[in-house]
Amino acid sequence: MTMIRVFIADDHAIVRMGLRHLLEQTTDLEVVGEAASGDDVLEQAHIQSWDVLVLDLCMPGRNGLDVIQALRTLKPELPILVLSVNPEDQYAVRLLKGGIAGYLNKETALTDLVDAIRKVAGGGIYMSTALAEAMALDVSGLHGKTVLEMLSDREYRVLCLLGEGKTLTQIASELFVSPKTVSTYRARILEKLHLNTTGDLIRYAVENHLR
Repeated sequence: MTMIRVFIADDHAIVRMGLRHLLEQTTDLEVVGEAASGDDVLEQAHIQSWDVLVLDLCMPGRNGLDVIQALRTLKPELPILVLSVNPEDQYAVRLLKGGIAGYLNKETALTDLVDAIRKVAGGGIYMSTALAEAMALDVSGLHGKTVLEMLSDREYRVLCLLGEGKTLTQIASELFVSPKTVSTYRARILEKLHLNTTGDLIRYAVENHLR
């Protein structure tokens, strides 16, 4: 039997422990490593190989979105299964378009995680029925874009960072751009969301659980 090597990335030790315990009950899945931050994931990715990465989006340092972008270059064939508390309609469609192999809400992880890992390890895409329907509508053009879908990936990232309470200068440093560029992104976001101030953006991000 070929073992599927799984790497778990989540900043909560109790979550990693629970996921490891769940996967150890199977005969074909093996947890080969763990990380508590995005920086740890990328560091380990340079020295280890895995069959599937189970990735939380909200971690200290480089968050899940940054890790996904980096791994698309470093390990383009690695299936990434995102495990998140965020609702599917906030992240999933955007991330699946960006190359992840599956999206799983933490509320359903205990019942669906094993099947999801097996599916993406075999080259498939894992998504819930509701998400599959949303993707089908998106591809067919039968539904209009939501407000968040109108944001570019960089605009979306800036909005998330504002929701984390970071200043324009801190965001500029994290994204390796100038503060002026971040200000331009902020202005575009304000226009697209029909909001007026940075405080409005922060409130919007927090209320919609954007991180």
